Amino acid sequence: MTTTMMRLRQHLGLASSPAIYTSAIARLGNNTAHHRRRTSTTSTTQKQLLFLLLVILLLLALSFVLIPSSVLLPPARPRIMSSSASDSASPAAPFEKPRAVVKKVLAESQPEGQGATVRRSIGRHELRSLDPFLLLDEFSVSKPAGFPDHPHRGFETVTYMLEGAFTHQDFAGHKGTIKTGDVQWMTAGRGIVHSEMPAGDGVQKGLQLWINLSSKDKVIEPRYQELESKDISRAEVDGVEARVIAGEALGAASPVYTRTPTMYVDFTMRPGSRLHQPVPEGWNAFVYVVEGDGVFGREKAAPTTAHHCLVLGPGDGLSVWNRSDRSLRFVLVAGKPLGEPVVQHGPFVMNSRAEIQQAMEDYYYGKNGFERASQWSSSA
Repeated sequence: MTTTMMRLRQHLGLASSPAIYTSAIARLGNNTAHHRRRTSTTSTTQKQLLFLLLVILLLLALSFVLIPSSVLLPPARPRIMSSSASDSASPAAPFEKPRAVVKKVLAESQPEGQGATVRRSIGRHELRSLDPFLLLDEFSVSKPAGFPDHPHRGFETVTYMLEGAFTHQDFAGHKGTIKTGDVQWMTAGRGIVHSEMPAGDGVQKGLQLWINLSSKDKVIEPRYQELESKDISRAEVDGVEARVIAGEALGAASPVYTRTPTMYVDFTMRPGSRLHQPVPEGWNAFVYVVEGDGVFGREKAAPTTAHHCLVLGPGDGLSVWNRSDRSLRFVLVAGKPLGEPVVQHGPFVMNSRAEIQQAMEDYYYGKNGFERASQWSSSA
């Protein structure tokens, strides 16, 4: 050992206590060995844990392959039918917000056409219109009376025969006869001239509804949809029968296409029956009683008799009870409001006075859809 090293050891006090230095070195060596043993043990433990994890994953994978899914998965929750499917198929599902009767109009007889008589409800001074509906007539006609050649523009007519038959002709060459239970849905569009006359002896009865067209549809080409009674969708549940002319009721749907969204259903209710019929939210709706008497809207309301038109307020749908000893027959009609100005002059329904004036000129001069008007007359 050099003199310098000796001095350093003396300065540190190690020369006189070599055992302390040796002990410290020994402890350092022991700690190093212990650390190596701990590191080795930790590494072994990690390997064991990793191996165990791999075994568990392998067992889980095998269980999904070998064990049926019905054992592993919780039981499926039952399907709940939508309200439109379940409610529409049952006449006995009440509403949280039933539609109440807000106006009641008696359809009084008045002359119309040539010797014909109608009971008008919508279109008279008590109820000028109910957007999108312009007019509702219950007609009763016998030969030789009827509705000879006359024009239309800007709306649709729906003729539903309750009894007898009517023959229709127009200047486009279309001709046909609708009988009891049949429907003719005519879109006048930009213009039509036609006649509607009784086809048989005795009294011919029916309903004619006028439905407004939106401004974009007022100038389309005329078209027809005719349904024979046998082709009208029907359903009967718990003493309530529905004949669906447009829309849906009791699970039955009509094939008729309506440019202005419309529901039109003919209901017959046996004594003691009840009905809860959904009506689309935001649509205007009314009831026309054809035969019998019934309670409409509220269970404690007074019964309403035949030839009354009932305007319904807002709500989920219409509730009806037949507490009489005879059948109740009525039509429920609803439609989506157009919210457009209505200007009507006889058989023309447009959005402004200027358009009415134009329609009158077109008909008079035979143009813009009325080209064949002056050269045509019906066989009636």
